[in-house]
Amino acid sequence: MIEFETKLKRWGRSFGVVVPMDKIKQELIRDDETIEIKISRKKNPLKETFGTVKLKKSTEQMLKESDEEAWDE
Repeated sequence: MIEFETKLKRWGRSFGVVVPMDKIKQELIRDDETIEIKISRKKNPLKETFGTVKLKKSTEQMLKESDEEAWDE
């Protein structure tokens, strides 16, 4: 079994992946051979560590408040 990262590309009404030639040679895969592919999304380590932030205020509201506080000094 080989593992590698690649990008998904749109090919007409389908999607495809490019398998590097060195990986093909490593597994001795030949032209027109049936293979099995398992797909998983690449994980985001920051998102896994910290999760997603849910804010009670919008970004615009927080910026407005910080501007107002800066002018009070």
